[in-house]
Amino acid sequence: MTQIARTRDSSTAPRRLHAERLMGATALREAQALRFRVFSAEFNATLHGAELGLDMDDYDRHCVHIGVRDLNSGRLVATTRLLDHHAARRIGRYYSEEEFKLDGLAHLPGPILEIGRTCVDPAYRNGGTIAVLWSELAEVLNEGGYRYLMGCASIPMQDGGIQAAAIMQRLRERYLCTEHLRAQPKNPLPSLDLPSNVIAQLPPLLKAYMRLGAKICGEPCWDPEFQVADVFILLKRDELCPRYARHFKAAV
Repeated sequence: MTQIARTRDSSTAPRRLHAERLMGATALREAQALRFRVFSAEFNATLHGAELGLDMDDYDRHCVHIGVRDLNSGRLVATTRLLDHHAARRIGRYYSEEEFKLDGLAHLPGPILEIGRTCVDPAYRNGGTIAVLWSELAEVLNEGGYRYLMGCASIPMQDGGIQAAAIMQRLRERYLCTEHLRAQPKNPLPSLDLPSNVIAQLPPLLKAYMRLGAKICGEPCWDPEFQVADVFILLKRDELCPRYARHFKAAV
């Protein structure tokens, strides 16, 4: 099932946003092109497929890709990809395991779904767009009976790590939990001493995960290709925040 939502931008007519599975080579190329535009512009990332204007890797063909389309323009404006435990077993690992040693992963009870490469067109970064994307994620969670959602959320490092250090001070106090899984970064960030009163805004996607009820499972990993600090997040399905659980329908 997909969802169509109407949102309004301050300078345009009402938007009709449609959640969908991105099926076939053409739709996948749309997702890869959107990822390229966002990641190259915002992070100056080194991307495989850049010569084609795409962000692509070997995981893509093993993932379910979902997205949000503006029906007024036909443009794909948000996307993410989902790798389940069956696909990870075929590949030999989850994507997150390239950056983290995940102690306890094998002992998590129930099916696991990994989310990654999430991005939203800058002109559509509002609660309405992410809610439509979450609605399609909920459908995948429901269909597969997944008990855990995990993945990485990125913090830009163009400032030398000040934002990441300030955000981590906040996350450790409120959202750190290693009860179910401990994520040990393979490439830890250099230590950076900051006064306790230095604050920074959470990136929108990281904030969205925290609002859903996700926890971080350890310290961040430095990703030199994307020039970001990646934070490993874990969301237990039956611990979804009630305020946002409506996006996930029967998933709770």
